[in-house]
Amino acid sequence: MRLGVYVGSFNPVHKGHKYVMDYLIKNNYVDKIIVIPTNNYWNKTNLIDIKHRLNMLKFYETDKILINNKLNKKKYTYEILNIIQEENIKDEIFLIIGADNMPKFYLWKNVYSILKNKVIVLNRNNIDVTKYIAKIDQNKFIILDNFNYLNISSSEIRKNINDNKNYLDDKVYNYIINNNLYLD
Repeated sequence: MRLGVYVGSFNPVHKGHKYVMDYLIKNNYVDKIIVIPTNNYWNKTNLIDIKHRLNMLKFYETDKILINNKLNKKKYTYEILNIIQEENIKDEIFLIIGADNMPKFYLWKNVYSILKNKVIVLNRNNIDVTKYIAKIDQNKFIILDNFNYLNISSSEIRKNINDNKNYLDDKVYNYIINNNLYLD
């Protein structure tokens, strides 16, 4: 089985995140995706409690999209991937990232441990990914230049939930309103 690993803050999860998951499964890049929202290790502003982000992600859970509520205690991506690989020894693991991560990817903690797996890089902001992977093992990357990223920003959504509610599924929007999130 091919397992995608999608790590992020998902603050809040939006239609763009769902589009990524659906696209990768529909186009047979992966068979299943494990979604892991991160805790606040990097002092991100406006990052709501992990329980709310997990609850919103649960709206997307299916037999092919699995929401993991245990690995978010791990600080680094390589730690998450190592545990997933240990638990799924027969499976091929793919880290899913946007191209906007590539300029600093080589600085990620234990990047060569991450590259024991393959990395699916989704086109975003017309970034030329090839120049960033030239210094790294190019065979580990699957670059999806044909992917049309939905230009949706969680940061912009948080600025005004009501003006940006069309970027959110109704269940997510209602959860945000019912729990008075992102209103300060």
